[in-house]
Amino acid sequence: MQNTADYTSAQSDRRTDGCTSIISNLGSLVEQVHANMKLIETAIAREAAFGGPEAAASIVVLDDVTPRYVQANAALNASNVGLGVALHLLQEITSSKPEPEGGEGHRFV
Repeated sequence: MQNTADYTSAQSDRRTDGCTSIISNLGSLVEQVHANMKLIETAIAREAAFGGPEAAASIVVLDDVTPRYVQANAALNASNVGLGVALHLLQEITSSKPEPEGGEGHRFV
Protein backbone atom coordinates (compact mmCIF):
# COMPACT_ATOMS: atom_id res chain seq x y z
CA MET A 1 0.00 0.00 0.00
CA GLN A 2 2.81 2.41 0.88
CA ASN A 3 4.43 1.92 -2.53
CA THR A 4 1.19 2.91 -4.25
CA ALA A 5 0.92 6.06 -2.12
CA ASP A 6 4.57 6.94 -2.83
CA TYR A 7 4.06 6.39 -6.56
CA THR A 8 0.94 8.55 -6.59
CA SER A 9 2.73 11.27 -4.64
CA ALA A 10 5.73 11.20 -7.02
CA GLN A 11 3.41 11.44 -10.04
CA SER A 12 1.59 14.38 -8.47
CA ASP A 13 4.89 16.15 -7.73
CA ARG A 14 6.10 15.70 -11.33
CA ARG A 15 2.78 16.94 -12.67
CA THR A 16 2.90 19.98 -10.39
CA ASP A 17 6.52 20.78 -11.31
CA GLY A 18 5.74 20.63 -15.04
CA CYS A 19 2.62 22.73 -14.70
CA THR A 20 4.37 25.27 -12.47
CA SER A 21 6.87 26.18 -15.18
CA ILE A 22 4.12 26.38 -17.79
CA ILE A 23 2.02 28.57 -15.48
CA SER A 24 5.01 30.83 -14.91
CA ASN A 25 5.63 31.18 -18.65
CA LEU A 26 1.95 31.84 -19.36
CA GLY A 27 1.86 34.42 -16.58
CA SER A 28 4.81 36.22 -18.19
CA LEU A 29 3.10 36.07 -21.56
CA VAL A 30 -0.11 37.54 -20.10
CA GLU A 31 1.94 40.40 -18.63
CA GLN A 32 3.56 41.03 -22.02
CA VAL A 33 0.16 41.06 -23.73
CA HIS A 34 -1.11 43.60 -21.15
CA ALA A 35 1.97 45.79 -21.66
CA ASN A 36 1.48 45.75 -25.42
CA MET A 37 -2.20 46.57 -25.08
CA LYS A 38 -1.25 49.63 -23.00
CA LEU A 39 1.29 50.67 -25.65
CA ILE A 40 -1.37 50.41 -28.35
CA GLU A 41 -3.84 52.41 -26.25
CA THR A 42 -1.17 55.08 -25.80
CA ALA A 43 -0.53 55.13 -29.55
CA ILE A 44 -4.26 55.48 -30.24
CA ALA A 45 -4.49 58.37 -27.76
CA ARG A 46 -1.48 60.04 -29.38
CA GLU A 47 -3.05 59.67 -32.83
CA ALA A 48 -6.31 61.15 -31.51
CA ALA A 49 -4.43 64.11 -30.03
CA PHE A 50 -2.95 64.95 -33.43
CA GLY A 51 -6.41 64.92 -34.95
CA GLY A 52 -8.06 67.18 -32.34
CA PRO A 53 -10.67 69.83 -33.16
CA GLU A 54 -8.12 72.63 -33.65
CA ALA A 55 -6.21 70.58 -36.21
CA ALA A 56 -9.40 69.59 -38.00
CA ALA A 57 -10.05 73.17 -39.08
CA SER A 58 -6.90 73.42 -41.19
CA ILE A 59 -5.73 69.86 -41.91
CA VAL A 60 -7.40 66.88 -43.50
CA VAL A 61 -6.05 63.62 -42.08
CA LEU A 62 -6.70 60.30 -43.72
CA ASP A 63 -6.50 58.10 -40.65
CA ASP A 64 -5.45 54.70 -41.87
CA VAL A 65 -3.44 53.83 -38.76
CA THR A 66 -5.94 54.01 -35.88
CA PRO A 67 -8.27 51.27 -37.20
CA ARG A 68 -5.26 48.95 -37.38
CA TYR A 69 -4.32 49.81 -33.81
CA VAL A 70 -7.87 49.02 -32.75
CA GLN A 71 -7.79 45.71 -34.64
CA ALA A 72 -4.43 44.81 -33.11
CA ASN A 73 -5.73 45.68 -29.66
CA ALA A 74 -8.83 43.51 -30.24
CA ALA A 75 -6.63 40.60 -31.35
CA LEU A 76 -4.47 40.99 -28.24
CA ASN A 77 -7.59 41.13 -26.09
CA ALA A 78 -8.83 37.86 -27.61
CA SER A 79 -5.42 36.29 -27.02
CA ASN A 80 -5.48 37.54 -23.45
CA VAL A 81 -8.81 35.82 -22.86
CA GLY A 82 -7.50 32.53 -24.27
CA LEU A 83 -4.32 32.74 -22.24
CA GLY A 84 -6.36 33.47 -19.13
CA VAL A 85 -8.45 30.35 -19.68
CA ALA A 86 -5.34 28.23 -20.24
CA LEU A 87 -3.74 29.67 -17.11
CA HIS A 88 -6.85 28.96 -15.04
CA LEU A 89 -7.06 25.36 -16.27
CA LEU A 90 -3.42 24.70 -15.48
CA GLN A 91 -3.79 26.25 -12.04
CA GLU A 92 -6.68 23.88 -11.39
CA ILE A 93 -4.40 20.94 -12.22
CA THR A 94 -1.80 22.02 -9.69
CA SER A 95 -4.37 22.72 -7.00
CA SER A 96 -6.24 19.43 -7.41
CA LYS A 97 -5.24 16.73 -5.02
CA PRO A 98 -5.33 13.03 -5.85
CA GLU A 99 -8.09 11.23 -3.97
CA PRO A 100 -6.94 9.08 -1.09
CA GLU A 101 -7.15 5.34 -1.55
CA GLY A 102 -10.60 4.08 -0.73
CA GLY A 103 -12.12 7.53 -1.28
CA GLU A 104 -15.22 8.06 -3.28
CA GLY A 105 -14.20 8.78 -6.79
CA HIS A 106 -14.95 7.69 -10.31
CA ARG A 107 -14.54 4.01 -10.89
CA PHE A 108 -14.09 2.42 -14.25
CA VAL A 109 -15.86 -0.90 -14.58
